[in-house]
Amino acid sequence: MKRFGVIGAGNMGGGMVQNLLSKGWDLHVHDIDPAVSQRWQSRGAVIHDSPQALTKACAIFAVVVVDQPQVNAVLEGPTGLLGAIGSAHTIILCPTLSPDDVQSTGARVEARGASMIDAPMSGGPARAANGSMSLMVACTQTLFEKHEDLLHALADPVFHVGHRLGDGARTKLVNNLLAAINLVGVSEVLNLAQKVGLNPSTTLEVIESSSGQSWIGSDRMTRALKADWKPLAHMTLLAKDSRLALAMADLAGYDAPLGAEAMNAFTQACKNGWADFDDGAMLAFLRGDAAPKSKTGIKTN
Repeated sequence: MKRFGVIGAGNMGGGMVQNLLSKGWDLHVHDIDPAVSQRWQSRGAVIHDSPQALTKACAIFAVVVVDQPQVNAVLEGPTGLLGAIGSAHTIILCPTLSPDDVQSTGARVEARGASMIDAPMSGGPARAANGSMSLMVACTQTLFEKHEDLLHALADPVFHVGHRLGDGARTKLVNNLLAAINLVGVSEVLNLAQKVGLNPSTTLEVIESSSGQSWIGSDRMTRALKADWKPLAHMTLLAKDSRLALAMADLAGYDAPLGAEAMNAFTQACKNGWADFDDGAMLAFLRGDAAPKSKTGIKTN
């Protein structure tokens, strides 16, 4: 039985666990949320009480947390990865981070003799769970070929975007900046459709079969038009990712005005109470709706 570990088994990490369990893999999980651990234990995963404990069971594992502070928490401390990894271990780093943070993390991992694959992911929890998410992989050709079967079990498609750690992050930030632009754009035009007397649901159907279609527009607006704000992808994530993308653009000396407008929209939505809701709530924010005071009574099917 093929063995794999996941540190951080919430939305995307949980999708990975579900996908590989369905394919008969031996899955090992560490998560700081006991409810998450219990859920995956009940479905056949082996639970470990620390990142360090998981390294004793798995030679290769994914770190699927949100940001660099959480990556640092997984790496450091008395039960962190850096105290246990060695030449037998490979870490797949999946969060959307800055290229500099990915390279710094890789240097710390490699200083312990271990290997690291820079592999941010895209597609959402449902596609992670059925293996159809995409992975943007940066690592040496040798490391890619060694773990190619695993990477293709996790995702379809898998893009080997470069050999330099950080190129996965660079690719993901370019993608997510466009996702942010597209989500603000589709929210704006569906609000316009309603203002001029059109049915926004019918308008979305037209857009989905026409030149304005985008994957994120279809995915988010189908739920947003039903006022379903269940946070499958929190508003804060595209706020963070667009900010990182613009910082990368600034370092490259490139002006990205549409990206800046999208970042501002996500930043303002978070400041106005929408941070804990799905990023599809951009529709309601741009419409001028006040954020719900709580999730009580909000449709979350």
